[in-house]
Amino acid sequence: MSDQGPEPPHASQAEMPFALVRGEPLTELPSDLYIPPDALEVILEAFEGPLDLLLYLIRRQNLDILDIPIVDITRQYMDYIALMNDLRLELAAEYLAMASVLAEIKSRMLLPRPSVDDEEADPRAELARRLQEYERYRQAAEELDGLPRVDRD
Repeated sequence: MSDQGPEPPHASQAEMPFALVRGEPLTELPSDLYIPPDALEVILEAFEGPLDLLLYLIRRQNLDILDIPIVDITRQYMDYIALMNDLRLELAAEYLAMASVLAEIKSRMLLPRPSVDDEEADPRAELARRLQEYERYRQAAEELDGLPRVDRD
């Protein structure tokens, strides 16, 4: 033991990143993104952090959906479900919906595209629409959670 008191934390401990994007630490959360405290954390080659942030970065086109292995997200999601058990089933269901959207979009991007005459929308636009809808519901849930509770705590 040292007589000089506790040792100061290392610089890396003081500013722990909450995500890694292509190996680069991300220490600031985007101001327009809410991540629940018990959010699903995914560990992939191109990204390590909350699934909410991964979807945010894909929507903003900071990450390419083709670089994201959906099978790894699915495996990690199944582990998350087992861990969450019945505690937060509604949150687990939200993540299942997000993972299915990612799988659908990636499959559309990988499959051959129909002829130019077919005016099907870009699957990324559909992801953006679904994510905006998800965000509205999540913000509403956050606001409801902040309301006073009677006989619930």
